[in-house]
Amino acid sequence: MDLGYAGRRVLVVGASVGIGFATARMLAEEGAELLIASRDEAGIAAAAQRIEAATGRRPATTTADITQAGAAERLLAEAASRWGALDAVVDAVGGSIRSGFEALTDEDWLANYGFNVLSAVRVVRAALPLLRLGNSPSIVLLGAAASRMPYPNQVASNVHKAGLLGLTKTLAGEYAAEGIRVNCVAPGRTLTRLWTDRAAKMAAERNVTAEDVIAEFAHEIPLGRFGQPEEIAAMVLWLSSPRAAYVTGQTVNVDGGIARGLL
Repeated sequence: MDLGYAGRRVLVVGASVGIGFATARMLAEEGAELLIASRDEAGIAAAAQRIEAATGRRPATTTADITQAGAAERLLAEAASRWGALDAVVDAVGGSIRSGFEALTDEDWLANYGFNVLSAVRVVRAALPLLRLGNSPSIVLLGAAASRMPYPNQVASNVHKAGLLGLTKTLAGEYAAEGIRVNCVAPGRTLTRLWTDRAAKMAAERNVTAEDVIAEFAHEIPLGRFGQPEEIAAMVLWLSSPRAAYVTGQTVNVDGGIARGLL
């Protein structure tokens, strides 16, 4: 299926590693014109090199830490100077704190809110003027399956990822009349650096291997394994494409079945 990305102008935020990188690489394969961003200058440059090596297409890169005020505006100003409009924005920034409730400070809560929710708010707000000038404009946010089935010892991110569901649905309703679609992809346990680092830490604490830890957590997933970043990225690409022109306000789990709720 041709997803219609040839010449489509796409910004991917959080593209140096993990799902964001996988999304950017697959967009390049589909022929999109790309601007990829990360707060890691060396990391985003390396990501562009890897994408070029895999696809023959080198995306434009920039550095932006959208957890900081003003960074999103500077990022979108760069997109404006490059293209004058945007057809799609993918925000793949976010993460979790593994901690019990009582161990979390106000600073922990605020930092995780800034990382998971306020960063997305900033990107969307800055991108709207360019999306209004785009073709079949679309926004895809990256959430988490924890928004629908809270994970133990991740209370801060459970709360904030649930907030992204509300943000997605509200923005979709508010901007539908302008033709701007807003959706969210909610991954389950995925073999990104976040999980490999976490598994290594837990393995050292328990005197087991990281593979043992991954296998333990995979046991709770009906499909019996962690996801791969490319499996999440495939849903991001479809939702962001003109092929999904009648889909908006949705949060789609790509989680191997771990979230067992009906809604």
